[in-house]
Formats: sequence, structure tokens, C-alpha cells
Amino acid sequence: MTDLTSKTWIVAKGVMFAVIAILAAAIVWLEAPNLRVAFLLALLAWSSARFYYFLFYVLERYVDPTMRYAGVLDLLMGMRQRRRTLRGEADEPRERS
Repeated sequence: MTDLTSKTWIVAKGVMFAVIAILAAAIVWLEAPNLRVAFLLALLAWSSARFYYFLFYVLERYVDPTMRYAGVLDLLMGMRQRRRTLRGEADEPRERS
């Protein structure tokens, strides 16, 4: 799969994510329309955005500049590979007996 390079499609993707988030929050709030649920949804949105910022900006800028990843799954696989390398394990899968 190639990288998304069209500015129009990048913006469209961002808008689609925002619409999905708003619709999901609205559906959850409609299930239990009270201030506590609204507050928890807002807290979830805020903390998720901050965590994403931490994973893809803070780690690269302030912890290790070589930590550049395309997404969360790529980040997890890179961390797993890094841990294996630090322990001196081979890249090949182990044989099961």
C-alpha cells in the first residue's frame, strides 16, 4: 500500500474520522443522556488525542528520533522488534518441538 499524498484526500480522511467520532459519541450519549456520560465522553476524546500526540510526536522528538512509525500497529511491531534486538534474540521465528 502506498502513502496517501493527496492533500484533498488527507483532509477528507480527517473529516471522516471527525464525523465517525462525533456520531459514535452522539449514539453513546443518546443511550444514556446525562452530564456524567457527556463528561466521560469528552474526557475520553481529550485523553485519546493526547495519547496519540504522545505516541507520534513526543516519543520521536524528545525520547528517540529514530522512533518514526506510520500507525499504532507499526509502533507496536517496532517496539517488539526493538525489544527482541536488545535481548539478542534472532529475527527468525523459533522452531516448536
